Amino acid sequence: MVTGTSTLHDWEEIAEQRSGSMALDVAGELPKVTSLKFVVEAESLKSGKGGMDKNTYNALNTDKHKQIVYQMTSIKSITPVTSPENTYKVVATGNLTIAGHTNKIDLPFNLTVNGNKVSLEGKYGMKLTAFGIEPPKALMGTIKTGDDIEIHYTTIWK
Repeated sequence: MVTGTSTLHDWEEIAEQRSGSMALDVAGELPKVTSLKFVVEAESLKSGKGGMDKNTYNALNTDKHKQIVYQMTSIKSITPVTSPENTYKVVATGNLTIAGHTNKIDLPFNLTVNGNKVSLEGKYGMKLTAFGIEPPKALMGTIKTGDDIEIHYTTIWK
């Protein structure tokens, strides 16, 4: 889910088509994330408002850039938390590509290992302009989207 603000109201869009892969080694004292990749189909971001979705797709230049991709390159840190059990705070370094623009970012998340299931949950704040995206406008510029957005992610891996 992506959340943000505008001069009219706060908004959110849900990613309806997403995929990914993760490799995890749980043999040691701390789990080792050896690979992590997320892919969101850009035109699967849905707000429930057709006009807003169209403005989003224009801003993301989805005609040329069909996917939003995060590809981990390394783990910066992993530390156990006391509760819930088998949960770790992780910061992964990687490349986030949005609208054809790639930035190296540190992506924080909580990783919970429960048998053959692993959940990953977190949020990442960013500026649209950091990825070369002009915040969308509507009604001849009278409604403006804020530059700051937040990406919320919750995934379950088997």
